[in-house]
Amino acid sequence: MFNSISNTILSEEIHDKVFLSTIENSLAIGSWELDIKSNVLKWSSVTKKIHEVEDSYIPDIDTAINFYKAGANRDLINKHFTECLTNGKSFDNEFQLITAKGNEKWVRSIGHPKLEEGICVAIRGVFQDITKKTIEAKNTALKEKQFRSIFESSLIGMAIVSLTGKWLNVNDSTCNMLGYTQKEFLKLEFESFTHPNDKHIGKKEIKLMLSGKIDNFRTEKRYIHKNGSCVYCILSSTIVRDSNGIPQHFVACISDVTEIKLAKNEITNLLTVSSKQNDRLLNFAHIVSHNLRSHGGNLEMLLKLNKDENPEITEDEYFPLYEKAVDNLNETILNLNEIAIHNSLDIENLESLNLLQYTNNAISNIYGLTLSNTVDIEVLIEKQITIKGVPAYIDSIIINFLTNAIKYKRSDVKTKIILEAKQNSDNVILSISDNGLGIDLEKHGDKLFGMYNVFHKNKDARGLGLFIVKNQIDAIGAKIEVESTVGKGTNFKIYFDYK
Repeated sequence: MFNSISNTILSEEIHDKVFLSTIENSLAIGSWELDIKSNVLKWSSVTKKIHEVEDSYIPDIDTAINFYKAGANRDLINKHFTECLTNGKSFDNEFQLITAKGNEKWVRSIGHPKLEEGICVAIRGVFQDITKKTIEAKNTALKEKQFRSIFESSLIGMAIVSLTGKWLNVNDSTCNMLGYTQKEFLKLEFESFTHPNDKHIGKKEIKLMLSGKIDNFRTEKRYIHKNGSCVYCILSSTIVRDSNGIPQHFVACISDVTEIKLAKNEITNLLTVSSKQNDRLLNFAHIVSHNLRSHGGNLEMLLKLNKDENPEITEDEYFPLYEKAVDNLNETILNLNEIAIHNSLDIENLESLNLLQYTNNAISNIYGLTLSNTVDIEVLIEKQITIKGVPAYIDSIIINFLTNAIKYKRSDVKTKIILEAKQNSDNVILSISDNGLGIDLEKHGDKLFGMYNVFHKNKDARGLGLFIVKNQIDAIGAKIEVESTVGKGTNFKIYFDYK
């Protein structure tokens, strides 16, 4: 009978040990016990697994302490053991551990004293690996710290808004943007600051976020400043959910784009005005070209009548010049009329023009001016050279440069203008050089082609010639360079496309 009872008790003890071992392994919680009298330390298999030692490992109090990371962690576990032994005080704390394999782990160690007649005879406890949980908690804390830092110092307005639209927190940028203190903000709801006509914006997206169909959205919205002014903003809103996917709150980022919006509106207004002005200018061009065409035709008719009635007039050396001047005038009017009709210029559809022909025409058109000013013009352009352009523009460009060279001549030398063209693989380069007054490029270079900029005290100067020329050169896809020395002259180089 005694043997039967002993066997029963032994069987129950084995069953309990198996049960406790099963519980430890399933919960990943180990146990340990230190017998003070025998100074024997026992670890369960899970505790040994956490320390990364073999199942056959036999711990002792001295080596066990050394598993705790040197410094604050080891000092703390020593303090807990001392208080447990001397004062019977339990402990429950988290420590950093260095395993037998050199891995660093976070563990939770709980210890309870076993007292006999008020004296601690043993300490028992549990041991749990909390590395994953601790790292996740630290990462979460770090992310929260980073978010808080960004939230507080961001130059963009940021706010945390409840699911019902109540402000939970706002940063200084939001306060500065709308003129309210943080305390005032938190008393009001999101819609309180929204422009009346924009209160519907975002409601559909909020419903979609709450239902889990979208996580964020971005839109343009107006808010009302405390002083009553309208603040144009770009609103970006993101929903924040917990680990189970349950919505917690919204994070809103609000960018003030008032200046950009107003500038855009101003540009739109300016474009509208410019469009109307262009229409008026186009109508003006139609009227001018029509009227000039009438006058040009009238001059041509009068010359013809005069020639028919007075044949001897053709012997006057100036008569052929009158005829040529009228012909050139009519051609220019015709070209201007074409531009007025086709007011949109397509670089791909430019005409191929003979450069020498247009240069000679330009010189012929200002013959009276060159004659009265005793100007020597030398042309070094080969007959076969062609460029791509608009006839009226090429006329205007060459005439402007020639008349400018004459207008800003030096009084101490005879005026000389050289027009020379060279062709390379990409461009025809027309060089127009003179020996006139020259321009101080260091002083005026950045405004050389600006409107109404005058660089010499000439009573006829209006500051429009170079401005018009530069716009015409740009319009046909050409480019211009200038070299000039005060008191010596100027050289303009125009790079025309010819392909």
